[in-house]
Amino acid sequence: MDNLERAKDENLIKSRQQEQVVNEENLSINDNKTNNDYGTDINHNSNNNVKKKYEEVALIGSGAYGTVYKATDRHNEGQFVALKKIRIPMTEIGVPVSILREISVLKQLQTFDHPNVVKLLDICHGHNFELEKQFILFLVFEHIEQDLSSYLHRCPAPGLSMDKIKDLMFQIMTGVDFLHSNRIVHRDLKPANILITNRGQVKLADFGLARIYKQAQQLTAVVVTLWYRAPEVLLNTSYSTSVDIWSCGCIFAELYNKKPLFCGQSENDQLCKIFDTIGAPDQNEWPNDLLIPWNNFANFKRQNLDNIIKDVCSDGKDLFKEMLIFSPSKRIGARQALNHDYFKDLRLP
Repeated sequence: MDNLERAKDENLIKSRQQEQVVNEENLSINDNKTNNDYGTDINHNSNNNVKKKYEEVALIGSGAYGTVYKATDRHNEGQFVALKKIRIPMTEIGVPVSILREISVLKQLQTFDHPNVVKLLDICHGHNFELEKQFILFLVFEHIEQDLSSYLHRCPAPGLSMDKIKDLMFQIMTGVDFLHSNRIVHRDLKPANILITNRGQVKLADFGLARIYKQAQQLTAVVVTLWYRAPEVLLNTSYSTSVDIWSCGCIFAELYNKKPLFCGQSENDQLCKIFDTIGAPDQNEWPNDLLIPWNNFANFKRQNLDNIIKDVCSDGKDLFKEMLIFSPSKRIGARQALNHDYFKDLRLP
């Protein structure tokens, strides 16, 4: 992205974050909605209308939370879209209000049209499965050509240039800062969930069911892919936005190394690989009331950063270290990261 485009995007981001951040007052209003009120946010299309509006072209991918198809929009000159099909569990009183609340607020975020967040174009209700107590929800997103994982795989030797890595990380952190400014924790940042257009524009994706947070809280650990999981998630303690920063640190190293930083085979193995790199935390930083004692990891020593990511500048090493701090409260925030000296040549004067 050239400097003029970046300047326009940054000015747009700043003005919208100042004027349109979803604040506590807005959310308190949303919290008064009933299950039926939220239903109006997603039930505007029947399953038959989904088939009339969109035609599946190819399978993009599938995972624990849904299947994504490349499709054409029949009512928009065959424009390509990404159609995500999700199964939603039904409770005794209907669709879980927590899910509907999150979809409603995330839909509100789409009005900001942030350049580093994939656009949610439509939400459609599909079939109900009474016996399984589930129903189908279709999230329709803009279609982006590739994700960061495939982008790295296709990159010829010797890999990405240092300037390109810096540009990608700046865009990633700009998107993360936008989400965190609106109290959204992505919870599953990884190369497969970061999209890149043919023009080199980064867009965070697969956050349709990310969580809104009010304070540090214990959330489901399994939502974060193991290799990008922060220590506090692996230890099943309370967490919030800092888990996304940890994931960004892992991605930062992967941009240089073209391979994941921590490839654990289990949660315990993942913790061992983490502490074998960053060293064991101080005992006074270890969370209280954990079943896993601090002594299990006390002998791990910090590695030299030169052995972890090569060819990175001193400012880059410092930012990487700040992202992968064990204590969530000491880990750098998204806005702080954007103001780090590593990005000084990308910021507006």
